Amino acid sequence: MDIEKFIRNIQDFPKPGIGFKDITPLLNNPEAMASCLDLLISNLADKKIDKVIGVESRGFFFGTLIAQKLNAGFIPVRKPNKLPFDTISASYELEYGSDTLEIHVDAIQKGDRVLIHDDVLATGGTAKAVCELVEKLGGEIVQCNFLMELSFLNGRDNLPNKEIFAVLTY
Repeated sequence: MDIEKFIRNIQDFPKPGIGFKDITPLLNNPEAMASCLDLLISNLADKKIDKVIGVESRGFFFGTLIAQKLNAGFIPVRKPNKLPFDTISASYELEYGSDTLEIHVDAIQKGDRVLIHDDVLATGGTAKAVCELVEKLGGEIVQCNFLMELSFLNGRDNLPNKEIFAVLTY
């Protein structure tokens, strides 16, 4: 199935000059979602994954499904003050600003093998911050997994020595 036909391009969102990749048409089609999920886990069969991280908020959609398929735990990484227990945080730069992410201090145990999932790899700032959180808690990053990569923003440069997989590349 051609997953790309379910990605809608929205110009000048969330601000002028940004081309936003809208995944809601993909989420609205059960067959496209199933096909996309199969692609997202296609190269993980021989890897032992203990935990899957989904990055707020669009990383939650497929992150929970990936965790279920891999029989792994799911960890939400969220914006500040959204998690109810003790957290650690990391700040990062976006292509259009800056932000902070948090994770529960007990979400990852030393040696846990972690898959990081988000909807898009753009500048790599978000993924880099999540990697820092995982490593601070003693987890081992198996792969950074994305629905889309915006290769023209060179996000891979912020993730040296990390295995990266994306279903679509723009």
